[in-house]
Amino acid sequence: MAESDPTVPEPQSQTAPKTAPQAQAHAQGQPQQQAQSPAPGQPQTLAAKIDALFRAVRRPNREQYSHEEVAKACREATGESFSATYLWQLRTGRRDNPTKRHLEVLAQFFQVPVAYFFDDAQGAAITKELELLTALRDAGVRNIALRAVNLSPEAVGTISDIIDVLARREQGSDPPSTPG
Repeated sequence: MAESDPTVPEPQSQTAPKTAPQAQAHAQGQPQQQAQSPAPGQPQTLAAKIDALFRAVRRPNREQYSHEEVAKACREATGESFSATYLWQLRTGRRDNPTKRHLEVLAQFFQVPVAYFFDDAQGAAITKELELLTALRDAGVRNIALRAVNLSPEAVGTISDIIDVLARREQGSDPPSTPG
């Protein structure tokens, strides 16, 4: 049996051995792969929901929480076993059947209602709020939003239309207009 990486306290019987980049990502609290967003109208996976929380809810210094920090807080809140490896497995979809208590304590840590994990409609609404929170971390987006606060509803609508046209143009679905 191969010697396991000491930064990854994961039993070999539960998952395949990690490569060096996977072990490094795990130790740093990052998922090995991003959870994929579902098609519109489809429920998100548990892994995608947990990953969204890690990406959106940050420490006061704006850095992501590590798996170890969250797991420790969950252990302290419940008095139950809750390892960084277990959390990493949930976040990456390698495990997908946590206890209700574990989901409750995760919701408590990330300050979302526990229904985020159980109710697809509420989960989708909270996901949209998390996406907005993430976007507002971008200084350019935040600057535009703050500058638009004092504009009339008509002016905000015009800016929204301009943003839509620019987004389509950048995605290649709207050819630039030619002066006529």
